[in-house]
Amino acid sequence: MNDLSNYRKSYEKSELLESNIPEDPINLFNRWFHEVEDYGGESEVNAMTVATIGLDGFPKSRVVLLKKFTEEGFIFYTNYNSEKGKAIAENPNVCLSFFWHTMERQVIIKGIAKKTSEMTSDSYFESRPDGSKLGAIASNQSEVVPSRGYLEENLKQLEKDFESVVISRPKHWGGFLVTPLEVEFWQGRPNRLHDRIRYSSQHDYSWKRDRLSP
Repeated sequence: MNDLSNYRKSYEKSELLESNIPEDPINLFNRWFHEVEDYGGESEVNAMTVATIGLDGFPKSRVVLLKKFTEEGFIFYTNYNSEKGKAIAENPNVCLSFFWHTMERQVIIKGIAKKTSEMTSDSYFESRPDGSKLGAIASNQSEVVPSRGYLEENLKQLEKDFESVVISRPKHWGGFLVTPLEVEFWQGRPNRLHDRIRYSSQHDYSWKRDRLSP
């Protein structure tokens, strides 16, 4: 048996107070994101967990990369025919979460996912290296395959087929924009009295701020 009950850590690197946070959660997310980026220690600051409700009724989480955030929300890209793509098509309610251990911070975002415009997806796809473009075409994401070799052979064939040819975005691949309804910021503090501030979207497009008990 692996007993982890003695694992302990005191969180003492920062604080989250109502007196020094903006009215808009996107502005605070922007501040935190770049503070973590500047602090160092995180290999991929934009790595986030996306949780969906699957077609089987079970929640499922996986790590993907955030590719853009604006006042509208948070954008990531995937195969629309993948497990997560099908889950979002059936139920667009999703949760995004970031854990930046170097700064002892978490951000949890509840929101609604919808496909980005084809122009947005095309623009991002064009910015990818050719290998990544072909990988998106080669993989029927989430489908069972016979072996690793099957995938590699598929990619080799595509490299031949697309030699000296412009690689266009396949229609089954593109972006999702997650429009936030709630954004919770968690800052580790000593004695487990962590700071938790939740922003909740209001009907007039303002944000309500609440402090939650840790």
